[in-house]
Amino acid sequence: MSTRKAMPILLCLAVLLSSCSKGDNGVNNPPSNLPAISVQNATVKRENEAATARFYVDLSAKSDQQVSVKYATESGTAKSDEDFQSTSGTLTFKPGEKELSVDVAIPIDSLRQSSQTFYMTLSDPQNAKIETGKATGTIINNGTYLPTDTAGYDTPKSYPGYNLVWNDEFNDSQLNKNDWNYETGGGGWGNNELENYTSRPQNSFLSSGNLIIEARKEDYEGNHYTSARITTKGKQEFTYGRIDIRAKLPVDKGMWPALWMLGDNISSVGWPQCGEIDIMELVGQNPQQVVGSLHWKKANGSEGTFNNAHSLSSGDFSQKFHVFSLIWSRDSLKVAVDDIPYTKASRQDLSDGTYPFDNPFFLIFNVAVGGNWPGPPDANTSFPQRMFVDYVRVFQKK
Repeated sequence: MSTRKAMPILLCLAVLLSSCSKGDNGVNNPPSNLPAISVQNATVKRENEAATARFYVDLSAKSDQQVSVKYATESGTAKSDEDFQSTSGTLTFKPGEKELSVDVAIPIDSLRQSSQTFYMTLSDPQNAKIETGKATGTIINNGTYLPTDTAGYDTPKSYPGYNLVWNDEFNDSQLNKNDWNYETGGGGWGNNELENYTSRPQNSFLSSGNLIIEARKEDYEGNHYTSARITTKGKQEFTYGRIDIRAKLPVDKGMWPALWMLGDNISSVGWPQCGEIDIMELVGQNPQQVVGSLHWKKANGSEGTFNNAHSLSSGDFSQKFHVFSLIWSRDSLKVAVDDIPYTKASRQDLSDGTYPFDNPFFLIFNVAVGGNWPGPPDANTSFPQRMFVDYVRVFQKK
């Protein structure tokens, strides 16, 4: 065979061998026995301080060669160099190494807001192939800065013939434990409620002069929702006077915010004999309506209830602050919204049974999720849900 005739045959053989190392699209494919590289998702909680999101990058098997891969961050709802520090570079696995990591700095941001996401991407592997080349970084923003519109009804810090005997304007950085207790747990609270009450900053915190109780949809100790319930039991208890509470309320289906009181002897005599004063209750399916109620034990041992409702002429109770008041004397109780009394009872109205309203009572603020009265949330209920309390003020006659 002559040299001139052999050259085309050798050239064809080279082309054939080259095509065997390519896929159908003609792009070079890595050998099937190369280790695979994957990057894992990362979640970080940002709570009033800087944080770090760590992405783990793994090889499916150890390699006796040095393996490398390039990495870079990408923006999502979290923005580069604003919500996270952009980063890029090359990871190099030494022979025998199977896991490395990339740290992404998350700068401080105390704003309570929805979770944000960004991405970590891999490219240009050497001596390896990419199996999972994109991971999600999730920033859970649990900061305690949450401004809100302060518009709405307001009441004074003084009334003729009264002294201001106790108040909380919620201007500190944390709830005053000399005045307040957390009640915690998720057993239904006698009403088949769905939340677990916690003392975590995720569920109650102070911001911009407001107490904020936040109900969240999350799994926690056997419940699918969390919230907070605080009381002044054993710390601030009152008999008679005027109590003003300025608040803005959650109003979606399944929500049950309440500002109320119980007799301080509940541990010894039980409910309803201890008495209950509901300065405000709202059930989410009636967003424009609040209810004021009085409960006590009747002579036959059953629960006595005296209540009434008040409805706004326009809008709902989530849009502006309103002042919910109790005007309480020895012989009468009145529950009011924005200085309009709508539940009014005399001693004679409550005379069937044990009259408990001459005893000290303590305050309770809470946001329940679900329960016998409001029913459960539905698909249209958004979370988190929040009650803002601007102040509580207790006045008594001079």
